Amino acid sequence: MAKNEYQFGQARTSGPVRGPMRVAEKPKDMRGSVRILARYLKKHRLPLCAAWCCAVLSVLLTLFAPNSLNRITTYIEQGLSSGWLDVNAVVSISIRVLLIYLFSSLLTYAQSVTLVNTTQGIMHSMRRDIDRKLSRIPLSRFDSSSFGDLLSRVTNDVDTIGMSLNHSATEIVTAAVTFLGVSVMMFAANFKLALISLGSCIIGFILMKLIVRKSQKHFVNRQRYLGELNGHIEEIYAGHLIVKSYCGEDTARREFSRLNNLLFEANWKSQFLSGIMRPIMDFLGNFGYVAVCVAGAMMAISGEIGFGTIVEFILYVKMFTMPMGMVAQSVTSLQSAVAAAERVFSFLSGEEMTDERGKKPLLAAAKGRVEFDHVRFGYTPDHPVIHDFTASVRPGQKVAIVGPTGAGKTTLVNLLMRFYEIDAGRILLDGVDIRDTTRENIHDQFCMVLQDTWLFNGTVRENIVYSRKGISDEQVIAACKAVNIHRFIRSLPDGYDTVLTDSSNLSAGQRQLITIARALVNNAPLLILDEATSSVDTRTEQQVQNAMDTLTKNRTSFTIAHRLSTIRNADMILVMKDGDVVETGTHQSLLEKGGFYADLWMSQFVSGEAI
Repeated sequence: MAKNEYQFGQARTSGPVRGPMRVAEKPKDMRGSVRILARYLKKHRLPLCAAWCCAVLSVLLTLFAPNSLNRITTYIEQGLSSGWLDVNAVVSISIRVLLIYLFSSLLTYAQSVTLVNTTQGIMHSMRRDIDRKLSRIPLSRFDSSSFGDLLSRVTNDVDTIGMSLNHSATEIVTAAVTFLGVSVMMFAANFKLALISLGSCIIGFILMKLIVRKSQKHFVNRQRYLGELNGHIEEIYAGHLIVKSYCGEDTARREFSRLNNLLFEANWKSQFLSGIMRPIMDFLGNFGYVAVCVAGAMMAISGEIGFGTIVEFILYVKMFTMPMGMVAQSVTSLQSAVAAAERVFSFLSGEEMTDERGKKPLLAAAKGRVEFDHVRFGYTPDHPVIHDFTASVRPGQKVAIVGPTGAGKTTLVNLLMRFYEIDAGRILLDGVDIRDTTRENIHDQFCMVLQDTWLFNGTVRENIVYSRKGISDEQVIAACKAVNIHRFIRSLPDGYDTVLTDSSNLSAGQRQLITIARALVNNAPLLILDEATSSVDTRTEQQVQNAMDTLTKNRTSFTIAHRLSTIRNADMILVMKDGDVVETGTHQSLLEKGGFYADLWMSQFVSGEAI
């Protein structure tokens, strides 16, 4: 596993849940998640410090208000007793209290604005890191993970972190300052009433700690099940035609209901346990009011304190219970943030492709000589797919790779493109070990047409010239004419400027022809065709095959084919079986051998596929 700054604990990710309900699990490394989250906060420490300073100043200002109200009450009480009220003093103190609350409100507003900007910056940094991570993780991660789960980490989990920080980043600091400040002011005002008020707070914090310990695992499960549900929905939506064709609606609904029920249960438990904290805090706060009123009244009757002190303590108790409620709400929010952060950081700490910043591109424009030297590879170390593959391909040769399903045909191409790294042996391109140059340099030498078409939301022209610069309209039209798609594109409402979306009424064959035109425009020295004609009819297949014959002149091409009729003109046919090349030769020479290829040909000929 590549080392990076996000590694922590033993956190691992998994794909969608299958099978019966799993037992709820605790966070794998809660402290690690908090520690890494703190790194993001550290990058924005200046605005965070500014927000915290505003919050602290706002709290400190409000601490003086109860004492001022105590003095107002005392003046009024003395005025009722003596019959003369010092109005100027009351007005002066009242104006001072209003100014205190006004400046406190302005500081709170400044804190909120600063915090919103900061949390948005943190979310921006986090999504940027995820985007960079996506370009560095190996293809095996995409093969083993649900797209919906990955999407949930980029969207839902990052949003959860941002919203939680926005509500909780300063509230805990504010609560701590309020708690300490009010405690000092209460003990300064009256020792006995301060002890009575603190008693309820201690009970509240003990209960809060017990609840947090029980509820955190449910917040983790909530984020996990949300990702799994998103993955299931994405999977069913993408394959809705197959679901309907095989009458799989009931199965899909049952799986949705199972995941939805798991999410509901985790949501309910997490919200129930965290939701009871606020009522407990409110009850203890009200209990503090009653205790202060009863004890204060008895002390006032005995002459120990005046009524102004009771008013002052009632306000202090209100301020004292506020941090308990704020902490209760902040803890709930932070639990969600930590659970989401664990999922995000477990993704960011995942395996990466080897760092190639120290490498230089060694291939300008490859001639196309390819050598496989005792290549061995397995998706898992104990189960090799390719055992000992050796072959040499001269520049400009048309190479066909055939064999039964699971023989290693597509795997061989993935290794040639360095989508996966080989376990042993070498792959040479123009005498250069492909591991000695950069992946981007290797990818620049190839254009690919896959069995599964891929078109993005954009115009026909944008899809054809994808990522290539300096491509003229004449080159685009010439490529489309070569694959016999030009006339169809011209018939579209806006021609080459027609925007293609998921709802565009294109047949599978038409979509494939557009991807073939993309490969023609790419004009790379090597070409890979993975069942490129599998989605077109027989007549169109012949037209595409003629265009491919033109394209492959003076270029090295690798064609993966199941229909052997499409590779009869290949210069070399590699026949694979169980991860090894069992035969090599031309179509005619292999038929004359009467070996495994001849058996494949005859089986398709008898079934009518090779005719």
